[in-house]
Amino acid sequence: MASSVISSAPTSSFINNKKDLGSFCFSSTSQFSVNKCKKSAVSKKIVSVMAPQQSERRPATTGSVKNAMTLTEKILARASEKPQLSPGDNVWVNVDILMTHDVCGPGSFGIFKKEFGENAKVWDREKIVIIPDHYIFTSDERANRNVDILRDFCMEQNIKYFYDIKDLGNFKANPDYKGVCHIALAQEGHCRPGEVLLGTDSHTCTAGAFGQFATGIGNTDAGFILGTGKVLLKVPPTLRFVLDGEMPDYLLAKDLILQIIGEISVAGATYKSMEFVGTTVERLSMEERMTLCNMVVEAGGKNGVVPADGTTFKYLEDKTSLPYEPVYSDEKASFLSEYRFDISKLEPLVAKPHSPDNRALARECKDVKIDRVYIGSCTGGKTEDFLAAAKVFLASGKKVKVPTFLVPATQKVWMDVYTLPVPGSGGKTCSQIFEEAGCDTPASPSCGACLGGPKDTYARMNEPMVCVSTTNRNFPGRMGHKEGQIYLASPYTAAASALTGYVTDPREFLE
Repeated sequence: MASSVISSAPTSSFINNKKDLGSFCFSSTSQFSVNKCKKSAVSKKIVSVMAPQQSERRPATTGSVKNAMTLTEKILARASEKPQLSPGDNVWVNVDILMTHDVCGPGSFGIFKKEFGENAKVWDREKIVIIPDHYIFTSDERANRNVDILRDFCMEQNIKYFYDIKDLGNFKANPDYKGVCHIALAQEGHCRPGEVLLGTDSHTCTAGAFGQFATGIGNTDAGFILGTGKVLLKVPPTLRFVLDGEMPDYLLAKDLILQIIGEISVAGATYKSMEFVGTTVERLSMEERMTLCNMVVEAGGKNGVVPADGTTFKYLEDKTSLPYEPVYSDEKASFLSEYRFDISKLEPLVAKPHSPDNRALARECKDVKIDRVYIGSCTGGKTEDFLAAAKVFLASGKKVKVPTFLVPATQKVWMDVYTLPVPGSGGKTCSQIFEEAGCDTPASPSCGACLGGPKDTYARMNEPMVCVSTTNRNFPGRMGHKEGQIYLASPYTAAASALTGYVTDPREFLE
């Protein structure tokens, strides 16, 4: 059992000039505000539904003064063996976990061997996690070759955590195979509060849901880490997102992150840490927190993070026996900006083509005819995502009107789809409900069509189509054909849209 230091996360508060960036543009009720952290007089103007907390500014005491740090700054300070860090500092960081997969692994291994020698050994065989997941169930020879390269390297280096797949015809015949790396990392206990987890995939930021620093890196950095266990990082400033209010039962975390990205844009958090706090966040499950952190990179974020709490520790109880020590932002930590949202007033959202920040209300897109629905990926292919979709299908009692593709993220999620009873269904599983609704049979777990892949990839868009998807990106060509149109949505909205053949607000079936 993992030993941990469990303490309550202090609530950061500070005195700043408050500037209203404008209320949510689709509602007449203001539910969003931002506080820029500048040294200026306090404005008395009310700019948000929930007034920001204020704390008295006290004079510094005599003697040595330690500056307050954010959660991300504390993790990087500990990992670099520094007593204090500030945004902009460049430090050598000790890496706790390095993850790579079939797309970037071969290149990373090549750089490692070129720079450290053909016979060099990795810095720590137990801190490297290698997960084939991207281009797996395909006849493409180059894609298959990549998995072979992973296998050869892991055998040569005696890598402890290699989740191999050999039988592509039946994934269940491969007990070591997991599926999508970001979900497998969590399920297999590689995500721990206070640690540094780096991966050769931009959505490595998903692991920030566990209160750790997690971000994507390139092959060159990965090759260097393989040989040294270290990487040079610049400390990012932190944006703080305070999400409060009771979340309506027709919303999911996907709606929350689409709201945030729509507010700050795809460049709004470039090389910044995004810290999520507030009563709404505290009530989210671990999988929903993973959704929230997963898409910070779509706003340009360096990393996303949720402070570890009882929910985190409970999830980890049967996942890891390694000790970990969570950290939290200091009460007087300096944040570049603070954004506040009243989630109780939020409505179901989509991101229209061709950008994750092209936000719109789902109900405003009700005339958009669609050709298919895709439920899967590291963003929307977790167990709770399929339970959410099944809830909508169950409530409707109808059949889908467009092809609906289901791709569980991991082998464990696939098993859950076939074994876990859906609440209120009288014991029916997700798979039974999906079959009754006329969906495609759940596919082999992998990244699937989220990023296109070889032409024989399951559910790939090989011709111009309009798709509602629970994935994370909707740039031209992302899921295959460059003229395809992708509407990013929550599993609720995706399922509702499948039932009507149009982009549909899930409240049509959930209220």
